[in-house]
Amino acid sequence: MAAEGTADIDLGTAEGVRRQWVGLPSPSGLGRAGAGGHPCQGIYYTPAGRPRPRAVFVATHQNIDFSEHYLAEFMARRGFGFLGWNTRFRGDEAHFLTDHAIADIGAGVRWLREQGVETLVLLGNSGGGSLMATYQSQAIAVDLEAGTGLRLSRGLDGLPAGDLYISLAAHPGRARLFATTMDPSITHEQDPLSVDLALDMYHPDHGPTFSEEFIARYREAQVDRNRRITQWAFDRLEQLGSADQPATDQLFTTYRLWANLAFLDGSIEPNQRPLGVCWVGDAHKANYGVFGIGQVSTLRTWINMWSLDHSQTRGELHLPKITQPSLVIGADADTGIFPSDAQALHKMLGSSDKQMVMLEGDHYFVRPAGARDVVADYIAAWVSERC
Repeated sequence: MAAEGTADIDLGTAEGVRRQWVGLPSPSGLGRAGAGGHPCQGIYYTPAGRPRPRAVFVATHQNIDFSEHYLAEFMARRGFGFLGWNTRFRGDEAHFLTDHAIADIGAGVRWLREQGVETLVLLGNSGGGSLMATYQSQAIAVDLEAGTGLRLSRGLDGLPAGDLYISLAAHPGRARLFATTMDPSITHEQDPLSVDLALDMYHPDHGPTFSEEFIARYREAQVDRNRRITQWAFDRLEQLGSADQPATDQLFTTYRLWANLAFLDGSIEPNQRPLGVCWVGDAHKANYGVFGIGQVSTLRTWINMWSLDHSQTRGELHLPKITQPSLVIGADADTGIFPSDAQALHKMLGSSDKQMVMLEGDHYFVRPAGARDVVADYIAAWVSERC
């Protein structure tokens, strides 16, 4: 045990990589759960049999467990450290609040600095891109707002900043991504089978290929749906606050969330992706299925993460404040994040030392064979030039 309330356990060495389990309380005051779990936890990867690395990556996501991130061992074998880090919201997207997540990331970053890390690289992968950008901006100056009716989390003062920022197959924010994938043809939010055929992208009368008129009308309807749900969430919170019963929030389900026109039409956001699929498989089936992001939320989480107008992890709020050297990597066969996303991130970054590159691969660089080695080599060379 490294300190009271802290688990620091050697998991052993294999294939040239040492693994260390790290569990920490949250600076917000949230401690170890009765069942034993720490709110903040992850695995620290370092090169075996070599001095502790001077440069270390840290990667976190809003919901996905990053403790075994696919790049961790690749970077450790190239001489770097890698902390795959989780906040209290791993596997609990429905209750996500940005300020509490940022405090939890700070616990891991502070632990790394205590290990003597000289160059800290914030790695923002997929949805984690906007989250790690938010962290860096709050380390510069805290400007997050508390959730409706809540107080701002403790633990946001004195966040240790990163030295480098990398966006890897990331988008400018989950709310923006969500707005492009929401199905605007649903007519009743509580009925996943309800459909306005005039807005149904899967109806053969519309395409593909989709007309410019349909694309414009469809995208406007997507934004309208996002804003309708947001307004309902605010109204519902007000109703709960005035009710006789002691309810302060509620869970709700959002249906039909795999309906980006680009899933079917390769002329929209052209890249090397296969058509008809999304991150969870067949796009049409997924749209009527139960797997995906943002399907269940509390009212406050919806406002805090999914609302186009109120989300606190929107790239435009935080990327301009990042002046540290920055690298944006896009995947040229990504089915959900496109070259325009990488271009937008690169443009918003406030750094004078910034670079953008598109590399061959799907969203997680599983394919083609060797794609992850290519990504790891590119990142290693870029970081080595700057530390």
